[in-house]
Amino acid sequence: MFIRRENFSQFIKFYPVVTTLIAINLIVYILTVLPIIGDYIFYSGMSVNYLIEDGQWWRIITSIFIHGGFIHLLFNMFSLFLFGPELEKIAGKARFITIYLLAGIFGNVVTFVFQEGMYASVGASGAIFGIFGAFAALVYYTRRTMPQLKQIIMPLIIISVIITFLSPNVNSASHLGGLITGFLLGLSYFSPKNIIRWRKNL
Repeated sequence: MFIRRENFSQFIKFYPVVTTLIAINLIVYILTVLPIIGDYIFYSGMSVNYLIEDGQWWRIITSIFIHGGFIHLLFNMFSLFLFGPELEKIAGKARFITIYLLAGIFGNVVTFVFQEGMYASVGASGAIFGIFGAFAALVYYTRRTMPQLKQIIMPLIIISVIITFLSPNVNSASHLGGLITGFLLGLSYFSPKNIIRWRKNL
């Protein structure tokens, strides 16, 4: 289910939204490490609570595509590469991008509400947790017909949440906000018809 067997061109053709998101994140990362303009792009786009409060609302969106280092980028993009395609397949392009972006945005909104004014963060983790949340909704709908999905997804979510609270410098508010947003959107988006079509394509 989550093992990718497509070659590069097939992956791009079958999962254009996931491919585009990975490409945007890679391009933005490259821009942030360039001399002179890199720091400007990074600090102009990162989520900083007191600056958002001052009216720089775009940071809630732009920070989703900015990462604090190559390992940070690699971890998030690998997660998107691994789990994004199946969700794009069942939810469709428009619903998938909605889940991804709204989870990232509301993850940052939760951060703004519950963290102190000087708190700053970057990364797509809230959006990635939104994907996990949407899969949790899928598990809810298929808990009797596809128990193997539950066996894969639920331990992944539990471990990810535990790591969130055990690791330093992790935006737990964004992770949990994204997870809940993805779950709620998944509950509203996934219909029996979509699930049946997805299962036939497994």
